[in-house]
Amino acid sequence: MPDETSSLPVRTAGANAPALPLATLRDCFALLVTDPDPLALDGTRVPDLPDRLVPLDELRDRLLARACPQATSDAAWKTVIRRARARGDAWTVGAAGMALPALRAVASLLGEHSDVDPADVQAEVLTGFLTALATIRLDLPRIAVRLRWAAYRAGLDLITQSLEIPHPDPGLFLTRTVAQTQADSPYEVLAVTVADGVLTETEAALVAATRLGDVSVPAWAARHATPVRTAYRLRDRAEQRLLAHLTGRGPQASEGEPPSRPPGPLAGSAAPATVPHPAAVLAVTGVSA
Repeated sequence: MPDETSSLPVRTAGANAPALPLATLRDCFALLVTDPDPLALDGTRVPDLPDRLVPLDELRDRLLARACPQATSDAAWKTVIRRARARGDAWTVGAAGMALPALRAVASLLGEHSDVDPADVQAEVLTGFLTALATIRLDLPRIAVRLRWAAYRAGLDLITQSLEIPHPDPGLFLTRTVAQTQADSPYEVLAVTVADGVLTETEAALVAATRLGDVSVPAWAARHATPVRTAYRLRDRAEQRLLAHLTGRGPQASEGEPPSRPPGPLAGSAAPATVPHPAAVLAVTGVSA
């Protein structure tokens, strides 16, 4: 019978890219309910079900129908959950497959309000469901609804945590991305820029301590007897020159103001940047200590 989750996307970024968690669940569930021996529930154990073995995909569709009584839904879910807890493996996948339409809707809803990787959102939603599957009380009504809420809360916690993580300015994100292709670590990139005359040792130390380390700008300013506003301004200008140097876009000076240090060789110029000895890295980070 048709599966409304068949439109779940799969990753196509590369030949070896893994499928999204819910797409994998969909495929595994499809295998479990395939003839000639589909995973099925004895309908005689649940009121209003046919007096025969009911494959779990058919059971799912029956429980999703508007006309399905709440008592039937709870009785069916109670039986499936008990089997999942007792037997695990196939019945656990079967229970998750029965909830797949709800899990997909929850992941989609959460994804609309966040830029978190869909794979992470789906994985957290699925984890929340499986955790509830093992712990939810079966003596209370509306089991399916409570399972859905457990999945939603797990996904929402992930989204909330991502929103609470402080993000540095976008320019630094690009700087660190470019850095990965030019040196072993962001600290070595800073050492290169000092050697090339792009940054002073103090500027490099400030960026390293406050962007790559856990030192706040006010703390760095106090440690170096520098006004806080001056420290922020110093870091901003240093990052503009660092970003321009790494991306080959030329100096990024304020309007009417030349850069405080001359830029190093741009990308593609005749004079290649030289990578200093690792001791230079220690010299840079040592200033911020």
